[in-house]
Amino acid sequence: MRKAPSSPPKPVAGVWRPELVRLPRLTPARRIFRALARGLLKLIKLACLQAEVRGLENFPGHGPVLVVINHRGDADTPLVVASLPVEIDALGKIELYDFPVLGKLMDWYGVIWLHRGQADRRALRAALDGLAGGRVLVIAPEGRYSLIDGLETGGEGAAFLARRADVPIVPIALTGTDNAHVYASLRRLRRARVTLTVGTPFCLEGPAEGSGRLQEDTRRIMRALADLLPPELRGVYG
Repeated sequence: MRKAPSSPPKPVAGVWRPELVRLPRLTPARRIFRALARGLLKLIKLACLQAEVRGLENFPGHGPVLVVINHRGDADTPLVVASLPVEIDALGKIELYDFPVLGKLMDWYGVIWLHRGQADRRALRAALDGLAGGRVLVIAPEGRYSLIDGLETGGEGAAFLARRADVPIVPIALTGTDNAHVYASLRRLRRARVTLTVGTPFCLEGPAEGSGRLQEDTRRIMRALADLLPPELRGVYG
C-alpha cells in the first residue's frame, strides 16, 4: 500500500491588517457589481475551461450553507462562482488585498479578508454573521493551493464555523484546476478539462464539545471531500 503524503507547513500571513476584516455589506452597488462579476466569470469559464459539472441537484436553493472545496489553482474561483446557482461569499487571504487590480476587484465584490495561520477572530465573527444572515459561504479548509497534488491536511476553521452556526456543509470537489494543467492548455489554445462535483449536504453530528471534537469534525469534512475525488487526488486522506 502506498504511504499517504504529508502536508508541508501551512502559511502564516506576513501582514496584520484587522481594519480590513469585515462581512461585506450587500449594498445595491455591490449587488450590481457581483452580478457583473458572475457574468464575466461565466464568460471566462466558457472561454477557458471545458467544465463538467456534476451533482448540482445536491446544492441547496438558499443559505445558510457552508461550502467546502479542495484548493488546486487559480481556476477554482471562476469555476465555483460561475457554476453555482446562488451568489456566494468567500474568505480570501489578506495578502491579495494589495495585489494589483485583483485585490481591488475582490474588495469591490466583497470577501472576508483572512489572516492565515493566525488567530483571526474578526474573520471568524464576520463569517458567523454571514451564516446567521442566511448567506452561502465558501471556504477552502486546506488554506492554500495544495502543494502535494492531492488533499492537504485541513484546518479546523470550517468545522468551527459549521458547529457554531449549526448549518449544513456542502462538499465540492474540483479536478483539473491546478495551474500547470490550466495554463499549459491555454498556451496550446485549448480549454482545460476540469470537473466540479457537488456532494450530498451533511451536518456534523454528535456532541459539539469535548477533547478532540474539532479534529474529528475536520476529518469528517475532509473525508467527504476525499470521497468525491479520484484516489490519486485524496492526498493525506487517501
